[in-house]
Amino acid sequence: EVQLVESGGGMVQPGGSLRLSCAASGFTFSSYDMTWVRQAPGKGPEWVSTINFGGGSTYYADSVKGRFTISRDNTKNTTYLQMNSLKPEDTAQYYCARRTGSYLEYWGKGTLVTVSS
Repeated sequence: EVQLVESGGGMVQPGGSLRLSCAASGFTFSSYDMTWVRQAPGKGPEWVSTINFGGGSTYYADSVKGRFTISRDNTKNTTYLQMNSLKPEDTAQYYCARRTGSYLEYWGKGTLVTVSS
């Protein structure tokens, strides 16, 4: 059974940092691209970042480029999202997802990030 479990969310002041983790199980982690998606209250999902299966290629939404860094450790079956210079508009539920072809086939339950003073 594929499982994705996010952690690391919380409340932080503007300008602060958080690191999210996504622990994967039930599949060959090193064979799949992984993606972070967020959903702010009252809004639709927003793609944040993707990392390819080997970790050599990363992609970011313009809204987070230069502030967020995606990475993965295939020995630990975990992907990370380092978030720096956080803004109130980064407040959202953050989900990791496994990409299969063009689809985000499996999703975790998410972790909440709140940026507020």
